[in-house]
Amino acid sequence: MPGYSSKAKYTVQCATSSPCHTHTTKPQSTHGCSYLIICRSIVIKCKAAVAWESGKPLSIEEVEVAPPKAHEVRIKIFATGVCHTDAYTLSGSDPEGLFPVILGHEGAGTVESVGEGVTKFKPGDTVVPLYVPQCGECKFCKNPKTNLCQKIRVTQGRGLLPDNTSRFTCKGKQVFHFMGTSTFSEYTVVADISLAKVNAKAPLDKVCLLGCGISTGYGAALNTAKVEPGSTCAVFGLGAVGLAVIMGCKVAGATRIIGVDINPAKFEKAKEFGATEFVNPKDHSKPIQEVLVEMTDGGVDYSFECIGNVQIMRAALEACHKGWGESVIIGVAGAGQEISTRPFQLVTGRVWRGTAFGGWKSVESVPKLVEDYMNKKLKVDEFVTHTLPFEQINEGFDLMHAGKSIRTVLTF
Repeated sequence: MPGYSSKAKYTVQCATSSPCHTHTTKPQSTHGCSYLIICRSIVIKCKAAVAWESGKPLSIEEVEVAPPKAHEVRIKIFATGVCHTDAYTLSGSDPEGLFPVILGHEGAGTVESVGEGVTKFKPGDTVVPLYVPQCGECKFCKNPKTNLCQKIRVTQGRGLLPDNTSRFTCKGKQVFHFMGTSTFSEYTVVADISLAKVNAKAPLDKVCLLGCGISTGYGAALNTAKVEPGSTCAVFGLGAVGLAVIMGCKVAGATRIIGVDINPAKFEKAKEFGATEFVNPKDHSKPIQEVLVEMTDGGVDYSFECIGNVQIMRAALEACHKGWGESVIIGVAGAGQEISTRPFQLVTGRVWRGTAFGGWKSVESVPKLVEDYMNKKLKVDEFVTHTLPFEQINEGFDLMHAGKSIRTVLTF
């Protein structure tokens, strides 16, 4: 990795005193490309992409990352994906969006140091940060019907760690955390319940994507909808999440999987993941839900909205079969937007539900997903269309907005 060598020296600001000191680390193997600073008393200076304000490109800056406090872990990030959720917050549409902030939530790396009370992680562990934590103690964690742990939800929504403070500073200013992960930084600090230890042999530039997009779509089909063998499914939006939904529907045994998108260039890729048919709404004069109802003898068994468009959410529901059809909302709509349909759609048996992180109980599930990938039971490599150095992060966003990428992975 650039900037690292077996004789590397690191200038750091000690948290317990004002002078700067130069520390030479003891080499420790971690994917053969970096060395760990095992010290919980130092502030690390590193590069990060800071969003100073909404609607502006990210700025590569030198930031200071404070040591982990009690029940926190500091991580060296090696790879991170670029997701539409990052762009959503950067656009200013996120009601919880705060600035300045370090975005990013699809990352993978190794543990650099741990705070007091951390027992499940040690320096050198290979990990994936989790924007949906799992404390195992709250009533949400104990309920099998949900994965939405609430232990640190309030502070996470404020862009802070559980003690109501940030570990990031830049140019003398506090910088907010994002989704409890902030993977657009060479080093980040997360709560120990927001972290999964995974197979040390897993390629970090691939399994980072299991931190959001792939897991979200795949789980929406398997966990939230519980797609049944022989089902007919419609997937609206054929980006990374939509392709992961298709993959989940195929694994579940769906017979017909209809991809819906206005970009026909995406259809061939969707076929590789298991789509059997494709519909471009632009090719039809009638509403897409009517097209799908006619195609499927009354409607699909399951539909999935992977875009974040409230009009498409309605179409996805109304494309479902009377009596049993179920529609799952995955896409995140802009602040203040509302969904609507005629109550008769629900009275006559259709079900409307949503999902976050595919319904996976994160800490226990992500390591298993990594193992499925390592055993070639789960596609991951196929989602990566571009790999760029971290400094080209804005190019990664441009590729996503232009529809030219499925997932861009940034490497440090």
